[in-house]
Amino acid sequence: MPAFQAACGQRLQAVIPPANPHPVRVFSQDESRFGLLTIRRRRLTARGVQPVGSVQHVFAWCYVYGAVEPTTGARFFLELPYLNAEMFQLFVNAFAQAFPDSLNILLLDNSGAHTSSQLTLPENVRCVFLPPYCPELNPIERVWRDLKDALAWLHFPNLAAQEDYLAALLQAYEAATLQTLTGYPYLVEAIHALGS
Repeated sequence: MPAFQAACGQRLQAVIPPANPHPVRVFSQDESRFGLLTIRRRRLTARGVQPVGSVQHVFAWCYVYGAVEPTTGARFFLELPYLNAEMFQLFVNAFAQAFPDSLNILLLDNSGAHTSSQLTLPENVRCVFLPPYCPELNPIERVWRDLKDALAWLHFPNLAAQEDYLAALLQAYEAATLQTLTGYPYLVEAIHALGS
């Protein structure tokens, strides 16, 4: 981990073309599964009292693909039915269209969906991969944790109702909140160094 943190700026710089005329933006990217199976969290109770929570055992889910810019809190989220290379391609294409005037670097894990040979990255998107098995280096993981905390112990009649609720939660995030959640010092320093 410390090796990646130390080399983060170099890895980001390495994917920027020498004659790049566009501003550079760095986004933390990942996916998370959300479904009708109840998310459980700890509960406070009196000493000796067992916590009680109603659990829904329904196995239906969707995936939220997301990218957050740690320095500004800018974000792009897309709900899709699966986690695979085809869905990631849809996400990357939509992401590139959402930020057309900049060179956008995605900081992401080594998932098979991200490394598939079938992927074609748009001209304004580059990828920097995190070391394997290090989700703690990806700042967007804290956004997923925050969302799952907000969904803990809630039940929904169907997946469409949960997707609507999830979309409202994602829309309600303020840029400052996302900036606080994802602004890892090592990453923010590396991003600011790109501009100098």
